[in-house]
Amino acid sequence: MTELLSDPSVWASFLTLTVLEIILGIDNVIFLSITAARLPEHQRRPARMIGLGLALGMRIALLFSIAWLITLTEPLFTAFSITFSWRDMILLGGGLFLIWKAATEIFDEVEGDGHDERPASAGFATVIAQIVVLDVVFSLDSVITAVGIADHLEVMIAAVVVAILVMMVAAEPIARFVEGHPSTKMLALAFLVMVGMALVADGFHFHVERGFIYAAMVFAGFVEALNLLRARNRRLARARAARRD
Repeated sequence: MTELLSDPSVWASFLTLTVLEIILGIDNVIFLSITAARLPEHQRRPARMIGLGLALGMRIALLFSIAWLITLTEPLFTAFSITFSWRDMILLGGGLFLIWKAATEIFDEVEGDGHDERPASAGFATVIAQIVVLDVVFSLDSVITAVGIADHLEVMIAAVVVAILVMMVAAEPIARFVEGHPSTKMLALAFLVMVGMALVADGFHFHVERGFIYAAMVFAGFVEALNLLRARNRRLARARAARRD
């Protein structure tokens, strides 16, 4: 352990992996925020914390099962001239589920009030189940990234723990912002659709660089920030005009 702490290359891989894990966790936090928003207010924070706690547990368990994880990439069957593995099937299933979930939320936002009433216990169980399904997919993606960057299991686990702690701190303000700005929620749902499509493409062996998706999201977020700033300035201008009158 002392040798690891004194090795600059280990610290470099730890910092690089931590940053990447945080970036890869953005879609996880957005999904948590939107899914938990359907719960009563007093249950939202526990649902987000349980979801991130489960994500942490899954990622550490997968890191300790690297030998088994490698077997997920072994050929399972061939269809349409494409050889599928268990990893491909997990990505396909997770991507389709994410597209379905985001599309359903978009439909509710456009056609309904987006807040259908459900029994609290059943709603909480449903939300946790959905979070678990996506945690499996996001954790698989995260661990594969960790294995490709760091050489030491201790470094991988430390980076994953730090990233999840950052996500736990960020989850609450992100959730409040998304809930308080409906247009940003629609943008976040569109982002989840893109991530789902990327997962499905990966399942069919058509890899889409996450950098392109995040770049598109950053640009769309910048445009949305300008729209929010414009709306704020107009409200302030109307308020000043009303006070003068």
